[in-house]
Amino acid sequence: MPVFPGTRPFRSVLRVDHGRWDQTVADLRHLALTAAHPRSRERFLALHEIAQGSCATAVAERTGRRAQTVMGWLHAYNEHGPEALTYQRTGGRPPFAPTLPPHSVIRSAPRNIKRPVRRSPEPR
Repeated sequence: MPVFPGTRPFRSVLRVDHGRWDQTVADLRHLALTAAHPRSRERFLALHEIAQGSCATAVAERTGRRAQTVMGWLHAYNEHGPEALTYQRTGGRPPFAPTLPPHSVIRSAPRNIKRPVRRSPEPR
């Protein structure tokens, strides 16, 4: 393939630029195993596999993600570092968390009173 002056040769392989962030492949694995959220763990594990030599498309197929999604994680990491892959909730309905009724409602609610036991009528 010809290389013109002032240009770089075309590289078709996507690479994890972990050296830019002073990390190693082992650091990516550590992040994949210790990240707080499952989505962050999935992203770091995908990068770890790519850094080990796997193809981003193969990683996407294996994880059930689209190839563009995995490549987006790779580009985000290469441009912004590991913080770019940390999951952050961006909105939507908050997760379900049972709440207790206010104290005033508890005090004003009638207490459960035992109901009388109904006896069956005696046979005639």
